Amino acid sequence: VRACSTAIALVGSVTLLLHARTLQRLLLPLVALAAGSMIGGALFHMLPAGVAALESELLAHVWVAVGFVLFLVLELLLSRLHCQRPDCPPHKPVGHLILIGDSIHNFTEGLVVGGAFVIDTKLGISTWLVAAAHEIPQELGDFGVLLHAGWRRSRALLLNLLSGLAFVLGGVCAYAASLRFDVDFLIPLAAGSFLYVGASDLVPELVQRGRVGETLVRLTAFVVGLGLLLALRVYLE
Repeated sequence: VRACSTAIALVGSVTLLLHARTLQRLLLPLVALAAGSMIGGALFHMLPAGVAALESELLAHVWVAVGFVLFLVLELLLSRLHCQRPDCPPHKPVGHLILIGDSIHNFTEGLVVGGAFVIDTKLGISTWLVAAAHEIPQELGDFGVLLHAGWRRSRALLLNLLSGLAFVLGGVCAYAASLRFDVDFLIPLAAGSFLYVGASDLVPELVQRGRVGETLVRLTAFVVGLGLLLALRVYLE
């Protein structure tokens, strides 16, 4: 699982094989699928598992709120660094900020996915699938940004792969922590973070203006993402 998660960082290389117009048509439906998968994973898998693990519905919901707020703070901090005004200093290129933010995000996801595997293998698999569904469109977008910023393809691929290794580090840290501490709280914490990313970062991308057919495709992809995670929950039970 860790190797596959790191390899997902190379999915951006697919953009080299696609025409720009084709990629543009595929990107938003993929984002919609990822949004539905993340929200479905949080609601149908992580939150119920968190309630069961902590044996307290209130405490589980508190950790969901903590995860939501933590990712809000993280995004606020990163947005403070990502200055787009004309008078911004030149030593903060967007390419490096993309990699820094992606590395932090990958480490956090590795932490929560590793914690899920420690608690229950089935929960770990479903949590990883949700994370992978989210990572594919994100990596496509990140790789496109790096190329647009003027980076060489080989350099963009290498550094994107290195940022993916942060996922492995997060998983190792979660396992090491589980030997000394109770890591059950990581499951509702992950639910909160996935709800934030899905609802705050991905869903707003879907409300862009477009033709009725394009809007229906995005909505369908979102519902399919929810449905897949619901079906996976039923299957695992």
